[in-house]
Amino acid sequence: MAIVAGEGLLLLLMFIWLAALSGKLSKLKKAHRKLVGDTGVSGIEDVMHVIHEQLSDLNRTHEQQEQRLQQIERRLTALKGRVGVHRFNAFSDTGSDLSFSVAFVNEEEDGVVITGIHGREQTFLYAKPIDKGQSAYILTPEEKTAISLAMQKA
Repeated sequence: MAIVAGEGLLLLLMFIWLAALSGKLSKLKKAHRKLVGDTGVSGIEDVMHVIHEQLSDLNRTHEQQEQRLQQIERRLTALKGRVGVHRFNAFSDTGSDLSFSVAFVNEEEDGVVITGIHGREQTFLYAKPIDKGQSAYILTPEEKTAISLAMQKA
């Protein structure tokens, strides 16, 4: 009877140990499924290889996006997107501020300034290229004001 009781106790201990091992195995299976994920491969080495390839692809895409972003930033700084308008009275004997200077410049102060001088019988238009805030042609105070107004806009 003692032998049967001993074997029963041993059998009970084996079932408890089997249940504990089953729990640990279940946890390992969950961890393995979580690690493997949707890669479609079962071996850890294969999973690491797939992940390495995906990271390489992501790095290449990131580098391409960085280059594209730098190109776009260079183009944006070159655009003549800043505009300054200054109206003025070119002749003291005429009515109001009908003459004007308009500056179209970029961040480096490159662009053009256009001036319209309005007289009683004629209107004259002048265009002067701007390079680094300067022109090969003499800039009038009104044109300089228009350039300054354009540069104040961010």
